Amino acid sequence: MLMKYITNIILILVFIISGFSVEAQDVFIVKTKYLANADTSIIYYPKQKQTFFEQKTPIVIMLHGYGGDYKQWSKITDLQSYANKYNCIIVCPDGGKESWYFDSPQKRESKFESFFIKDYLPYLKHNLSIDTNGIFITGLSMGGHGAMFLFLRHPELFASAGSTSGVLDLNASGLKHSSLSNYLGEYDTNKERFNEYSAINLLENIKFDDKPIIFDCGNKDHLYKANKAFKEKCDSLYIKAFYFSFPGRHNRTYWKESIHWHFEFFNRIYLR
Repeated sequence: MLMKYITNIILILVFIISGFSVEAQDVFIVKTKYLANADTSIIYYPKQKQTFFEQKTPIVIMLHGYGGDYKQWSKITDLQSYANKYNCIIVCPDGGKESWYFDSPQKRESKFESFFIKDYLPYLKHNLSIDTNGIFITGLSMGGHGAMFLFLRHPELFASAGSTSGVLDLNASGLKHSSLSNYLGEYDTNKERFNEYSAINLLENIKFDDKPIIFDCGNKDHLYKANKAFKEKCDSLYIKAFYFSFPGRHNRTYWKESIHWHFEFFNRIYLR
């Protein structure tokens, strides 16, 4: 308890100091029993904030893709500029190289959903001045799946969710016979489980909800058809879904352009 208290005090002091600088960013670590290792996150705090305790602030949680880590988004775009422009906190947790952001029935040490709900969100709420009505989540590729999966499983915790080039149907992934099979079981004998963990089959959870979502995919992306199917399912359920696509592939060039619209979308929802 003493070490946890000291850690929290140090983190708070770092944020107070960094709150006066233009480049208000830091790294923090959350220990958990649900993952093999403690989770590392990078955080960006808006320069408009003068003190750590002034007012409640919206937060955007950004999940990285397969093979990436908590630094992936910061290598794609200028996250500090987004934090400053939209006056929001941005955090990028580490989902591991291939956690897929769910509780794996195959690996006891890979329970990301439990970690996120039981440890990570409570940690953010306790240590940051967050407006709990302004919690947004988005991600790319594997992280797009993760963002939609966590949102659709726990819609009451978020204001909205986004996905760019997301694996919204795990059956469409080129990794279903490798990485996903390692975490869900062999694809050929566990197709029901793949369906159960796919975001497209969780849309019923927000059928009567008023929370809008945003997602997109490049027209030359191998996941393009799966994303179009996700939009069709949203339409059939009368879900408020904003979908867009423009020329692009499954790469950083596309994500650097697409993520801008997610921040615009989230900002409009928050201001509304």
